[in-house]
Amino acid sequence: QLDPDRFAWYFGDTFNQMKGVCSLWLLLMVSMATALTPPNIIYILLDDWGYQDVGFRDSNILTPNMDKLAREGVILQNHYVTPICGPTRASLLTGRYPIRTGYWNGNHGAAVQWGLPLDETTMAEMLSRQGYSTHAIGKWHLGFHTEQYLPVRRGFDTFLGFVSSCDQDHFQH
Repeated sequence: QLDPDRFAWYFGDTFNQMKGVCSLWLLLMVSMATALTPPNIIYILLDDWGYQDVGFRDSNILTPNMDKLAREGVILQNHYVTPICGPTRASLLTGRYPIRTGYWNGNHGAAVQWGLPLDETTMAEMLSRQGYSTHAIGKWHLGFHTEQYLPVRRGFDTFLGFVSSCDQDHFQH
């Protein structure tokens, strides 16, 4: 601890002014560091669920964990989806209409040699560029015939799940 009176003969009031400026600068730096901390993002896409198939929508279906996430987070409820999963996934990950991503005509099977076009930027790629770590769990279903189409090549740091469609489930995979 510096005694301002000890240096007053040399610095005069400047020493006390500098202490105030340094304290203000330190407070500003701490505030900026706190303000610049990005939020955590958990994005959940549920296939084949109806709009009211969760408890927080006054359903008879009990979904306590989803209800808690809804209470403590943000519910995004204005995303237009298709009745099948592939186009919905493509649209969600790119922010574009399915017809713009090449997924206007539905899902594809294992024999098909295409996927989400490689020139499409995914949400995971954008978040990675901002310093986020990105992880995907579940079904990919946006192309897997070559390595470039896999989730870990489309912005996700890790992926645990299956890349194909409905011919697999979480119990037998």
